[in-house]
Amino acid sequence: MRSGPTSAAQVISLGCRLNLAESERIGALVASDPRIVVVNSCAVTSEAVRQTRQAIRRVRRERPQARLLVTGCAAEIERAQLAAMPEVDGLVANAAKLDARAWNVPEPATRPARRRTRGFVAVQNGCDHACTFCVIPQGRGHSRSLPIAQVMREVERHLQQGAAEIVLTGVDLTSWGHDLADTPPLGRLVRAVLDTFADLERLRLSSLDGIEIDPELFELIAHEPRVMPHLHLSLQHGHDLILKRMKRRHLRRDAIDLVQLLGDLRPGIAIGADLIAGFPTETEEHHAANLSIVRELPIVHGHVFPYSPRPGTPAARMPQLDKALIRRRAAELRAEIASTRAAWLQGLLGRRLHVLAESDGTGYAENFARVELPAGTARGTLASVTPTRIEGGMLR
Repeated sequence: MRSGPTSAAQVISLGCRLNLAESERIGALVASDPRIVVVNSCAVTSEAVRQTRQAIRRVRRERPQARLLVTGCAAEIERAQLAAMPEVDGLVANAAKLDARAWNVPEPATRPARRRTRGFVAVQNGCDHACTFCVIPQGRGHSRSLPIAQVMREVERHLQQGAAEIVLTGVDLTSWGHDLADTPPLGRLVRAVLDTFADLERLRLSSLDGIEIDPELFELIAHEPRVMPHLHLSLQHGHDLILKRMKRRHLRRDAIDLVQLLGDLRPGIAIGADLIAGFPTETEEHHAANLSIVRELPIVHGHVFPYSPRPGTPAARMPQLDKALIRRRAAELRAEIASTRAAWLQGLLGRRLHVLAESDGTGYAENFARVELPAGTARGTLASVTPTRIEGGMLR
């Protein structure tokens, strides 16, 4: 969760990188009214909704005179419940949150421009798939793509603000272009960004559906040094039967083959993945497959979601597991990822890394390893460092 300063309009962002990218744009839209606090909510799990409610209550305690507005996926999916909260002054539809008219604030004379370490560019929104566990299509609608020309303007804006890295984000990023004329694949967009902005040093991609990686995108991930060696997969599970019940479009072998081939072509590429623990009907055998795919890939950047039934989804009508069992399996998955990550970090000691500095004295290497930087390293600069030890799960 990220928020802005309390002396001005404030945007609190929960959930995915797409929300973070949209929150930056919302911040510019509401900047002229310092009374406004916007909670850009998430509804991917029941825990995300709980955190949204928690953020709303905290804001009201800290800023009792604020005009508190809620948008995002929870504002669609849990609309009646959030509207009933006494702390909330109003809801802004997810589809309207990037429209200045929705916020009813004066047009600022000049848009504030903060220097940023990286720029998040939301190139795609919504989803046309029907994964049985997922409520996000209810909150974001059908897949829509940002045209290439508009993406170029967004990238240019971030670069002018000093961003050293661009992150392309979306709800279903690899479906970018499916709704545009001649249905261009995502690889064409990535190539266009790289060709247009020769001075862009680092391009990173948010979560990808591995089965939809097109040939040009594969070649860029495998061989283009400006595309960061960090692949985050929307994997969800390691057992084929559960993947089928989730209505995913890939099998376990597809993910393993993709990672092995990329690893051969680009040694050192770091693998991240989303995994769900305790999906309905999951047995100990299924859970064991989840644990083993963590080791087999291996997954060093993991997001583990304990399954929770979401309203209106087919999985919510399937036989549910005990909550305590779900929590235990989620903890075991996190421990397995922590183990693979520890071994991976150990292998990075003594290796030269190029790290993009954040404002807190740390930064991210090309492979998304978090690294402590020498004192005084300016935010937004690229530092060349050789880590010598690991403390608190961070290279130092």
